[in-house]
Amino acid sequence: MALLKYEEIAESLRARIAAGEFGPGETLPSGRDLAEQWSVSRATTVKALDVLRNDGVVVAKQGTGFVVTETPVARPAGARRAGSARISGGMPFQRLGEPDWAEPPASVAAALRLDSGAVALRRRRIHQLPDGTPHSYAEAWFPPEVAEASPRLAQTAPIAEGTTRYVRRQTGRYPVEGVDVTTVRLATETEAEHLAVSEPTAVAVVLHTAYDQEGRPLVCEEGVTPSDRYEQVETYAM
Repeated sequence: MALLKYEEIAESLRARIAAGEFGPGETLPSGRDLAEQWSVSRATTVKALDVLRNDGVVVAKQGTGFVVTETPVARPAGARRAGSARISGGMPFQRLGEPDWAEPPASVAAALRLDSGAVALRRRRIHQLPDGTPHSYAEAWFPPEVAEASPRLAQTAPIAEGTTRYVRRQTGRYPVEGVDVTTVRLATETEAEHLAVSEPTAVAVVLHTAYDQEGRPLVCEEGVTPSDRYEQVETYAM
């Protein structure tokens, strides 16, 4: 399906940010300039910039315009419903180490439909509260066919456009269904260290798997949150 004009402008800006044309802290062209470049109304360019802001790619600074985010944000595992913005529920995060190839836990391997002993690409991060303390620990696992086609996943630097859009550009595959499974257990020694909690500590574990348009798993992410920091709120009609 063809992109709407504001979506086309937003995707063009994403690509330019991803290519390094606009680095963290740098200002994007103004809505007026973009309107002239693309021969569209100011309203269209404002809508395009709002898409990037909602995804946490840029922030609006009074008197300056839209600036590329210096501190990337990401959402804890799960709750990736269609239409939800990345900045909604997102928080600053710290990348842990470098992405590596490893054998995933059994639950992740099953979600990714990997054979016993197979490896996947792992990216780890700590989501942080406003005061910098850990909120949750997350491991995102990508199956080989996705990781090998998307080389930037193996790099430490954050992907400004977001991994979902990057993977879609590289592979043509995109998420159409998500499955979240929440369980409760005690934190492992490694998790307790990353979360700065003592053992034993109860944690909520969200296993989020995204499936593409053909029902194939794209990524499986395990998010671990101490019980005193975990809250899930649902609003629904009755």
